[in-house]
Amino acid sequence: MRKISARQELAQEGDRPETVFLMLEGWAMRYTVMPEGGRQVLAFLMPGDFCNFHVTLLAEMDHSISAITPGLVAAIPRAQVTRLCESTQNLQRAFWWSQLVDEGVLRSWISSLGRRNSHERVAHLMCELYVRAHNIGLTRQDGSCEMPVSQLVLADALGLTPVHVNRVFRQLRLDNVLTIGRGRLIVNDIDKLVRIAGFQGNYLHRRLRAAA
Repeated sequence: MRKISARQELAQEGDRPETVFLMLEGWAMRYTVMPEGGRQVLAFLMPGDFCNFHVTLLAEMDHSISAITPGLVAAIPRAQVTRLCESTQNLQRAFWWSQLVDEGVLRSWISSLGRRNSHERVAHLMCELYVRAHNIGLTRQDGSCEMPVSQLVLADALGLTPVHVNRVFRQLRLDNVLTIGRGRLIVNDIDKLVRIAGFQGNYLHRRLRAAA
């Protein structure tokens, strides 16, 4: 296990890593930097997520990974992960499930960037992160969950400016849908948030087909 600090780079585009990282505590993100210097956030990583499982097959990182918060990761040699996948069917299925969820999230984000307006984008991402946090026990009975992601980072994920993201959050707060701040997201009206987002969480694939 390895402790990581906030904003620590776990991998950079072009690296040839020999280690697979599994998030145990804290949040991280995948991102890429465009030629003009702008950043596009590609995914948020929570406890239980593999950061870079694909390096078991691919030789080079095509994006970067950075910690958002202090945390803890399991650092597993790439060769060991490959051996485990080859020898343990249940573990192999778990690794495949992780990758399929990643693909589902990517498809949803592409849909947001291409077809959802700014309010729908923000609401959809908040639904997604809230459901994911709930699934791993990071929500409270008061309807809140951990939300350590800054509005600047959220803007880079949503393809919006930080000012625009702030305006949307302000309107959602005035409408008593949600409140975000001080590292937490408070959902006041989950049904209304889901309606605004048009959210369907099937792409998070909570259930698997039974093995034959």
